[in-house]
Amino acid sequence: MQQLTRTRVRYSETDKMGVAYHANYFNWFEMGRSDLCRANGKSFALWEDEGILLPVVEAHCRFKSSLFYEDEIIIETTISKLSRVSVTFSCKIFNASSNKLVAEGYTKHAFTSKDGKLLRDGNPLESWLNELLSNQE
Repeated sequence: MQQLTRTRVRYSETDKMGVAYHANYFNWFEMGRSDLCRANGKSFALWEDEGILLPVVEAHCRFKSSLFYEDEIIIETTISKLSRVSVTFSCKIFNASSNKLVAEGYTKHAFTSKDGKLLRDGNPLESWLNELLSNQE
């Protein structure tokens, strides 16, 4: 399963040199994973309504090239790992005009209740993700 999201680097996302500030890549990762889930029928808001939260427990980004103000980007998002207690979303960011890979990384999320307890057995989100992944193979 793969989701492609397009956006542009906004002026507020750049530093004094006009280069996209590194922390914004994690915002773009979030945009991609939100779009992936929403496109498959289950937004983060719906999960929260069901009492399931997905806090980030690990994040990584490798920068390969710079982005600048007004560059159009493509965010490619996939689910790369699923366990009983977590899901990992992998992201690649491309410069749309050159199709050059500019960054890649991932975020790992735990399945927790609203009171912060780890959800293990019978987690409906894990079941939904497993079904979604098996339908994509």
